[in-house]
Amino acid sequence: MARPRAFDRDTALERALEEFWRHGYEATSIASLTAAMGIRPPSLYAAFGDKRRLFGEAVDRYQRTHGAFFARALAEEPTARAAVERVLREAADTYADPAHPAGCMIISAATNCGPESADVEEDLRRMRARSKRMLVDRIRADVVAGRLPAGTDPEALGAFYAATIQGMSRQAQDGASPRTLRRIADLAMAAWPAG
Repeated sequence: MARPRAFDRDTALERALEEFWRHGYEATSIASLTAAMGIRPPSLYAAFGDKRRLFGEAVDRYQRTHGAFFARALAEEPTARAAVERVLREAADTYADPAHPAGCMIISAATNCGPESADVEEDLRRMRARSKRMLVDRIRADVVAGRLPAGTDPEALGAFYAATIQGMSRQAQDGASPRTLRRIADLAMAAWPAG
């Protein structure tokens, strides 16, 4: 008969998420994970499988919690402009929040991965591409609806704001304050096409 788990799985997963977020996938060891999670390696393997599967669960949790503001803003705001502005403002506050590691886990967790972690890098690249596609689709919908000038290039504008978001993540990791990131957001919104 299996023994009941002696730790809270959700709490352990949140701690693993923060380790991956802070150090990246490749630099995070099983030893650092188990220390952060307050469990021993056999418990990690029994509860989560291996490091790769634990990382997958951590990314899913990140997207449902810390990173959920992006999809929520795009779904809830009435226009692409309002959605993008909200994303940038919430990114400023979230990325520089001292309650957790700085920046965006999806942007930074697979930086400098070697060939053995190429699948992790590719998974996160696909997630970033999907987010950029969501921006482009919202912008394109506003062009079609006449809320943006007909000559607006949705691909270029979406790529610009995706690059801004990625840059804000890096700036937060370098110590930028929410105020500094909000100023970046203000400048980025000044580039929005008049229409």
